[in-house]
Amino acid sequence: MMSATAVTAPPAPVVDLGVDLGGVHLTNPVMPASGCFGPELAGVIDVDGLGAMVTKTVFDQQRAGNPAHRLTETAHGMLNSVGIPSPGSAGFRSGLLRDYQACGTRLIVSIGGLYTDEYYDIAGALADETLDAFELNISCPNLEHDGLPIGASPERAHEVITGVKAIVDKPLFIKLTPTVASIAEIAAACEDAGAAAVVVSNSYPGLAIDIASRTSVLGNGAGGYTGPAVKPLALKLVHDAAGAVSIPVIGCGGVATAGDVLEFLIAGAGAVQVGTATFTRPTAMNDIINELPEVCARYAITALHEVIGSLEMPH
Repeated sequence: MMSATAVTAPPAPVVDLGVDLGGVHLTNPVMPASGCFGPELAGVIDVDGLGAMVTKTVFDQQRAGNPAHRLTETAHGMLNSVGIPSPGSAGFRSGLLRDYQACGTRLIVSIGGLYTDEYYDIAGALADETLDAFELNISCPNLEHDGLPIGASPERAHEVITGVKAIVDKPLFIKLTPTVASIAEIAAACEDAGAAAVVVSNSYPGLAIDIASRTSVLGNGAGGYTGPAVKPLALKLVHDAAGAVSIPVIGCGGVATAGDVLEFLIAGAGAVQVGTATFTRPTAMNDIINELPEVCARYAITALHEVIGSLEMPH
């Protein structure tokens, strides 16, 4: 009898997936979008294999969030009006923060505020904690200025960033709102204020209607629209922001595959955040990271930094 010959699998392509975000080195460019992932999934996926962990946005005071329904599917995405429930800075420090720190990868803590001073209060409360960067969610409605997001104004964005920088000695990543006249202008103001990176962008305002009752499907009315349908919009915003700043841009919006990651990097992003894809496929981020070397090899990419900002637009 002839002995069976063992079949040896081809070696995985060698690709440098490492990226640097304002002095924070990540072994790969994939991280969750704030609010779309928590440490409770640490037993489900390989969290220490992620480029970084991003926490849910933390407010200084405890918040319950919005009434149900908070989420609803649409034809090509998802609407959410969660309202960002938060245990407050004290509750976060004694509970969730420790769970995030145990995940074994870079940690980015997202903080928000309905008032300018709230950003300063929570930054001060967390200034001495072990973490790698803060993400300032300046898409929150500012109750001092008619509910408009702080990130809708270059001046207010600049004010919040410089104020937080005076309190904490950590890189600041700034999460921008897409509902502005010029994302480039806001990103430039963030860089001028000392931001280490900008995240482009948060969700898009949307509405779902129940015909029978003639009411909003979501309990709070309108919500934030995310998912595959927003990817072209997000790619354009990333390209515009990257053309206006020298700091890294973190792309967010419709990322679900390794190919999506490369599109965002070519548009100018230095890393990406994954949100909606994890709701239907909790392993989405691990899958993307595992697929990246093979997809890069298909396009003769040996290191991700080779493609960042390489988009050639027609003249």
